[in-house]
Amino acid sequence: MTYVYPVISRRAGGVSVGINLNPNNACNWRCVYCQVPDLKRGAPPEIELKKLEAELRGFLLELLHGDFMVKRVPPEARRINDIALSGNGEPTSAKEFADVILLIGKLMREFDLIGKIKLVLITNGSLVNRGYVQQGLKHMAGLNGEVWFKLDSATAEGMRRINGSRIGLQRVQENLRVAASLCPTWLQTCVFGMDGQAPSNEEQHAYLEMIKKLVSEEAGVKGVLLYGLARPSMQKEASRLSALPEEWLLSYANKIREAGLEVRESL
Repeated sequence: MTYVYPVISRRAGGVSVGINLNPNNACNWRCVYCQVPDLKRGAPPEIELKKLEAELRGFLLELLHGDFMVKRVPPEARRINDIALSGNGEPTSAKEFADVILLIGKLMREFDLIGKIKLVLITNGSLVNRGYVQQGLKHMAGLNGEVWFKLDSATAEGMRRINGSRIGLQRVQENLRVAASLCPTWLQTCVFGMDGQAPSNEEQHAYLEMIKKLVSEEAGVKGVLLYGLARPSMQKEASRLSALPEEWLLSYANKIREAGLEVRESL
């Protein structure tokens, strides 16, 4: 299918119905740990809404009334956990984003899924200032929606090195506040070693200070989804990256909790 794909999620413990609005592998960022092959800078092509609707309806029918679960999913994960907009690039770069959310909501109602599963947006948050994105987030809030807002670094140098982004930190914080005001929002942070080194003390300090600021300002962020490298990068920096020890990840999670936010860590 062009837009819809299944994921047996190790983090969620169920089937995640993925929505890929970037079938051309184009993104406005280039994260060094990204697992998308042939990643390029850019935006998605025009979204064929009728095709997306047909694919999503057909796959939900297969999950709920077909034999997909029995044939392809282990018994402990035979449930639909969520519908997740992620895919091979930044989903909010699709101009049809708000229409896509309305379409997903229509099918969630059709299959009686509202309130029973989550609708998740995995985003770098760089386009939240755009009106059509905010409209989509408002729709998501009524569909048991949740935003996973990427924040791998709280320094300009770190964002350039990790995400290939030059977005200003003030804009990041403004977009994060807007997202949290429109739909329940979690930070999503990937931590890893680069050239054999864990994130520096300066990087850790900047990140924890941003967390404290968000908490003190009551920005509405629900918490942090903290995770390490799970799959190999398909980017040129892949050989420079390494997973951090479990003890490091757990220790960092505790520091974030001490700064004032709940943490869900994935080892």
